[in-house]
Amino acid sequence: MSNNDTIYDVIVIGGGLAGLTSTIELARSGRKVLLIEKKEYPYHKVCGEYISNEVLPYLRSLGFDPIAFGAADIKRLRLSTPHGKNIYTNLDMGGFGISRYTIDNELYKLAVSKGAEVLMNTRVTDVTFADNQFTVTTNDATYTSKLVIGSYGKRDTLDKKLDREFIQQHTGYTGVKYHIKIDYPHDEIGLDNFKDGYCGISRVEGDTYNLCYLSYRAPKDEFRNIAELEEKVLFKNPVLKDIFQRATFLWDAPLVITQVSFEPKQLIENHIMMCGDAAGLITPLCGNGMSMAIGAAKLLTGLIEESEILDRSNITATDRQQLEDCYTKLWNKQFKTRLYWGRKIQGFFGNPLLTSAFLNTVHSIPPLERRLIGLTHGKVL
Repeated sequence: MSNNDTIYDVIVIGGGLAGLTSTIELARSGRKVLLIEKKEYPYHKVCGEYISNEVLPYLRSLGFDPIAFGAADIKRLRLSTPHGKNIYTNLDMGGFGISRYTIDNELYKLAVSKGAEVLMNTRVTDVTFADNQFTVTTNDATYTSKLVIGSYGKRDTLDKKLDREFIQQHTGYTGVKYHIKIDYPHDEIGLDNFKDGYCGISRVEGDTYNLCYLSYRAPKDEFRNIAELEEKVLFKNPVLKDIFQRATFLWDAPLVITQVSFEPKQLIENHIMMCGDAAGLITPLCGNGMSMAIGAAKLLTGLIEESEILDRSNITATDRQQLEDCYTKLWNKQFKTRLYWGRKIQGFFGNPLLTSAFLNTVHSIPPLERRLIGLTHGKVL
């Protein structure tokens, strides 16, 4: 029995970029939408905080202009080999840097202004589908809806509840993020490689820089803490060591996430339509995860509206299946290849000799370099 008599058109689980974008789109279309977010805005999260310009016009059409909030204009890419050799290239499409603390909070306020209901500090513990509707159970109430969008990020206890295959695997990947002050080019994103990982640096709003790295650790690799990992592994790259030593760190401790998975995921789970990182996570070195989350939300909500499924008094099994099939087909068309090439390219990183050979070879062939960047990015929305 629900604690709330309202039957929502859509419940969105997770208020990251995909969840917030979905909520804004549905709310401005006049739908009764509920967004459930486990934390309270604004807050920081582990993220590279670089967004491809492919979504900039779309964000502006929603009513949010990142540039008005001081987003950095990123035009070029610097890569360093594990031995510290720098390689530079221009980013044809370019991008912008903005913190999740700012962009998520502003999109949240925009969602509320469009009429969406938002529950914060609320964790979803279960989702069931029966009698042609969803029951979403939280830590203190239950809610019902016609559709559910799962946009709760890279991994969650809900993944275990749904018995998703990827959640059973030990990945060994750990993500670590800092905000720092440093003398560094405003228009450049750096990607510095080290054994079994890489670290990105780029400016966000103000004079703050995001410093975020991904590291693979086998079960036999033991470090007492993050500082020891950085000292013994990351600092083998002299460029990266210099960045850390020159930086003024703004937080007492970094944000850390573990068991990051880049394995393929099922797009539909018990009729829940997954979006953003819950649908598939692109490797961070591609710098395109945030724009993919926004683009996937635009795709999904557009299909929901085009199907007119929410306007029907009785949604049939055929109606639901057609929407799910269409979403799966178009999501795969737009994003599956990007994820595939992201995993392939990441395979060349981590081994010092292989990484150096790969970067030097690709950089010596400009058309190949542009092609590899293009394979992990889309067209302007």
